[in-house]
Amino acid sequence: MAPCAACEHAPMHLPVLSKASSINASVLHGPRDLRLERRTIKEPDLGELQVAVKTTGICGSDVSYYNKFANGDLCACMPLSLGHESSGVVVAIGPQVSGFSIGDRVALEVGVACGQCTICHKGRYNLCKKMRFRSSAKSVPHYQGTLQERINHPAIWCHKLPDDISFDAAALLEPLSVGIHAVNRASPAPGSTALVLGAGTVGLLTAAMARQAGCTQVTITDVDQGRVDYAISKGFATHGYVVARPLHNSSSSSSIFPKSNSNSGSSTPSDGFATPSSTLSFRSSLDSAKALVADILALTQNPILDHDDEDIGVDVTFECTGKEVCMHTALYGTRPGGKVIMVGMGTPIQTLPLSVAHLREIDILGIFRYANTYATGIRMLCNQKGSGAGFTLPSLDDMVTHRFKGLENAKGAFELASRTMDDEGNLVLKVVIEA
Repeated sequence: MAPCAACEHAPMHLPVLSKASSINASVLHGPRDLRLERRTIKEPDLGELQVAVKTTGICGSDVSYYNKFANGDLCACMPLSLGHESSGVVVAIGPQVSGFSIGDRVALEVGVACGQCTICHKGRYNLCKKMRFRSSAKSVPHYQGTLQERINHPAIWCHKLPDDISFDAAALLEPLSVGIHAVNRASPAPGSTALVLGAGTVGLLTAAMARQAGCTQVTITDVDQGRVDYAISKGFATHGYVVARPLHNSSSSSSIFPKSNSNSGSSTPSDGFATPSSTLSFRSSLDSAKALVADILALTQNPILDHDDEDIGVDVTFECTGKEVCMHTALYGTRPGGKVIMVGMGTPIQTLPLSVAHLREIDILGIFRYANTYATGIRMLCNQKGSGAGFTLPSLDDMVTHRFKGLENAKGAFELASRTMDDEGNLVLKVVIEA
């Protein structure tokens, strides 16, 4: 069940701010049309805190909105403040809120569920149909994101932070929560093997959570050499594989693989019947996926443990890109009886070789954001400096490769977040905007 910070008999705290004040906000009006505007913010309402936002990380969905004014099939229809990976400081407390004080440092869980439906009562509030999620165009009017100087936010979705957790690390509790939820859904047994497709922020943190859960071999793949090298050097994964970049430009999700050598676009076999070019392309993608899987699995293959050709593959594959071709790889790379976890949200309609999963009893599980993960994430960050045995979560602060100061520099932050390398040739991993 969702956490609750409101108390019927809690003492009323008077806000320290006036009834309404003016703040700066970064507002997107269309593709790459980002403006700094003044907005009016009221004092926090019943059950709310007013939080001065200190750090906001830029997510892939934010970049999509910035570039296209849409994310997948969700199109913005009004001005929208972006940002949902955030932390800050409590500056005012609304009526009937207990357990918080002015000056408390908090991480913001920005998905606000109704708390009343059957799904919420089951504790799976991330699936609530009435969910409002900051910086998403799904609800209308849009729930404005955190790239504002201050926001009013329900206290039950504000998580207090110890002093030794930085605002940057606290902001990354949001993508860390995705990794925690993905691994919770996978429930890998100790000693399992895992494959993570995609070495962005979510892929890295999912790999780390797989190791935390007891996976002894975690292989991560990406088309970017720098990200794979980072994953290995920082301990997010045990093995890495760099996938060859596409040899042609294509809007297809399968462009990670080279184009077929066929010149005609179709083939006429001896029986005289033509095979459509789309069928050839699909078969080529599947053949490429099989070849890629063979190369990836060769990295960790143990001649003693992996002697049975019928049981080759990893126990769990986490697909963190949302690309159709990566789902092909996931299905072929998972052993019979294993699991494929769909983490990344990308191509909404995909053509998949489902018989691979059907005949080998591979479970395909979807995840959508997260639920009941922030407390776990905070405890993990508190234990990062511990000397206990076992895997230790790599530093989230180190994942922040670029920092921009002030909302007036948000446009530059989004432009850089759209790239994998800056002008000096340095890796771009996580870009944050700090107050």
